[in-house]
Amino acid sequence: MTLRTAPCVIPDLRSGDNLLRFGTLFCHAKIVLTAVELGVFPALDGAPATGGELARRLGLRGRGAADFFRTLAAIGVLDCRDGRYHNSAGAHDYLVPGRPGYLGGFLLGANSLLYPAYDGLAEALRTGHTPFAQSPTRPPRGRRELEKYAAMKDGLHDSVGRDLTHAFPWPGRGYVVELGGCRGNVLGHVLRAHPELTGGVFDLPQFEPLFTDHMAERGLASRTAFHGGAVFAADLPAADVLICGHVLCRRPPDDRRKLVHKAFHALGDGGVLLVYDRMLGERDDRESLVAGLSLLLVTDGGGEYPLTALTEDALDAGFGSVTATPLGAFDTLAVCTKE
Repeated sequence: MTLRTAPCVIPDLRSGDNLLRFGTLFCHAKIVLTAVELGVFPALDGAPATGGELARRLGLRGRGAADFFRTLAAIGVLDCRDGRYHNSAGAHDYLVPGRPGYLGGFLLGANSLLYPAYDGLAEALRTGHTPFAQSPTRPPRGRRELEKYAAMKDGLHDSVGRDLTHAFPWPGRGYVVELGGCRGNVLGHVLRAHPELTGGVFDLPQFEPLFTDHMAERGLASRTAFHGGAVFAADLPAADVLICGHVLCRRPPDDRRKLVHKAFHALGDGGVLLVYDRMLGERDDRESLVAGLSLLLVTDGGGEYPLTALTEDALDAGFGSVTATPLGAFDTLAVCTKE
């Protein structure tokens, strides 16, 4: 099941009441993020419960539990019928671990990283200092941190990966490499949908054990390989198709340009670089602009960019053509072909 999201609806902000509501929507967001953190939705999966039963399942002893569950129902992520709480349709589909399209991993990452990072937005705008920005050279450390990072990335990319399987003519493309692909979630979608292909992931060596386990779980171990290295620092492996999803947006323009040039040299004649990001000017820019501010806070020099910038870099590198199409709810897919 692929997540389809309507454009963000902004209320009429000429109204004082609406301004107050809009200015405190972070409260609603934090309530949902906390429910994901506490495990509310898997606790209710197939097992509706009263408020008291649910509190005991979750180990909640605070006096606010009853109001917390009532608020989740009012927001619409829980239903309450005959005094018992159930997951709403959306929570059932997207907030229970193990379901196709599970978004909880990304939301957990947003809760631990993005939510506190936004407290520094004013400082970042005043001074350029972003205390939550991740150093491009600092990888996640330890198995637990790696798994949290992978879960966040999978939540962000999973629906895009499924869309990508039919957004490009894959048959006959040979060897596919996902750049910065972590444990290969997007690559896995492509290879399972197109069994004639083989592929690999190019990412930091720390991710290889996660990649190995994930490919084995998907039955793809014999068709895949891991290539260890830093995407922006090392030479890229030879491939027929390179997938670069939500990677260029994390670095400044000079780094983006260099990676596009490296991709050109790694591809054979007729090879293709597939880039997807929330490119400015191609979709509803409200979502892309917010994503760009998030990147301002958590990366060193990253931000969303227009398709024209990527096209200029690709043509300068030697690609013969660049075409673009919408991908999923928010992204734009650019197809850069080496002719």
